[in-house]
Amino acid sequence: MAASREPILLIMAAGMGSRYGGLKQLDQLGPGGEVILHYSVYDAMRAGFRRVVFLIKHEIETEFREKVGACVERHMEVSYAFQELSRLPDGFSVPEGRTKPWGTAHAVLCCRDQIDAPFCVINADDYYGPSAFRSAYEFLKNAQDDEKKRYMMVGYLLSNTTTPNGHVARGVCEVSEDGYLQSVREHTHIVESSDGPLTTEDGAHYTLLSRSQLVSMNMWGFTPSLMDALESGFPPFLQETIRTNPEKGEYFLPSVVSGMLDQSEATVQVLESRDKWYGVTYHEDRATVQGAIARMTEEGTYPSPLFP
Repeated sequence: MAASREPILLIMAAGMGSRYGGLKQLDQLGPGGEVILHYSVYDAMRAGFRRVVFLIKHEIETEFREKVGACVERHMEVSYAFQELSRLPDGFSVPEGRTKPWGTAHAVLCCRDQIDAPFCVINADDYYGPSAFRSAYEFLKNAQDDEKKRYMMVGYLLSNTTTPNGHVARGVCEVSEDGYLQSVREHTHIVESSDGPLTTEDGAHYTLLSRSQLVSMNMWGFTPSLMDALESGFPPFLQETIRTNPEKGEYFLPSVVSGMLDQSEATVQVLESRDKWYGVTYHEDRATVQGAIARMTEEGTYPSPLFP
């Protein structure tokens, strides 16, 4: 693949939405039948992005191309990558009983052949807001490594990213005074309460978090050098996970980034967003997201239909 400097938007759409109760990536929530990721593509396009890679599973390829790819291809350069459970390094095989994907870091690694420029990673089922894509594009269009890897992350206020309908997983961030990520720790069970967000590891003991705590919504910006780190870290992860948690262990993108920070191999500039996150983690979230999109359409933030 010939090298290019035009930033890439990488959308992770391979998850099957087990908590939501269906294929939420293709749930039509906009007034013109749009799905959430249509709004991310639209905001990214307005910010300057011209290339998008969709990471999907082969099982949903036909439906995804029809409902998403067909309209986006009229406006952006589109390519596809596939996350497969069996896509493992030599010497490894899928543990018996394993059906769960290997996690966000593995998802990004599956896109290696599609990445030849700085790229922005997002989830398909999260609404990020226009300002996040503007900030990401401005960073990525000039991004390049020097003595360290130079990355970025869009951080959101935790209070803007929870749902009253159940628990969520968030990367809780520690940020330096000059705006650089110092560490990120994945909290897989955060719930709302009248006192503020609570996190637990065992379902019995809870710790209160600040509403203004910055968290990662998996909106990252990287140079292609990240792929080498993902590839080198995957075998050690598999060795440990197959031994200790073969059916459910996940290779988390924030964990890889945190390891690079610990080794002083990279810096991650945090671009703070005050936008409200919307997502359909649970089926009960659907009405809230649908109403928010309708309101933003009425206010003129988005046209309808989004992609004529």
